[in-house]
Amino acid sequence: MRYCISDVHGEYELFIKLLERIKFSDGDELYISGDVIDKGKDSVRLARYIMGKPNIHTIIGNHEYDFLKLYHSLTEADSVDFDAVLERLRDYFPDGALLDYDVIDWLDSLPFYIEGEDFICVHAGLPIDSSGRVVHPSKADERDLVYDRRFKEPRVLPVTDKCVLFGHTTTSNISGENKLLAYRRRGVERATGLSDYCKIHLDTGAWSHGILGCLCMDTCKVYYVRKT
Repeated sequence: MRYCISDVHGEYELFIKLLERIKFSDGDELYISGDVIDKGKDSVRLARYIMGKPNIHTIIGNHEYDFLKLYHSLTEADSVDFDAVLERLRDYFPDGALLDYDVIDWLDSLPFYIEGEDFICVHAGLPIDSSGRVVHPSKADERDLVYDRRFKEPRVLPVTDKCVLFGHTTTSNISGENKLLAYRRRGVERATGLSDYCKIHLDTGAWSHGILGCLCMDTCKVYYVRKT
């Protein structure tokens, strides 16, 4: 099965609880729509776990983007003390003692989007052209992909051949509830599969509200786990 989540924000124990909830196995695939790191107490621990799992795929969110901006700014000097850079970057996270250049290089290698036959996974959203169609992420400014705050609006129902999976802002800001928000395509009265949706908003507030939601992309079943 294929699954998708977003904005885990260093909540390692909640993430593991979700994997147990969905009975995640080596034959499954999990897509994370950015913001694995920052805010929570176990960002590096979570990153190290994910980077060791070939069937878990993640992209750059605004928090990875901001961390990488700091990293690159610290290495722009003519003579770089990489040990000093690492110590500075370790201060970025509560569990920064676990940080090494393997994790940094992994973060620096992440893509800005993942595309499949029936979905595009981005962090914040996609630009929309004058005809109402989404702009393909390969043609979008990377800052729009990680920072956009317009795509989440319920009135924005983009014309797209593939369902756009995104996070970035908590769904409670839209609906008042920490639940996934799925938007059917225009003209679809009853959705039966992923292709019937134009976009699905995934950020249920793992760090801020202690709830992590997960979409099974093959059945459209939704799972939730909560902090205890």
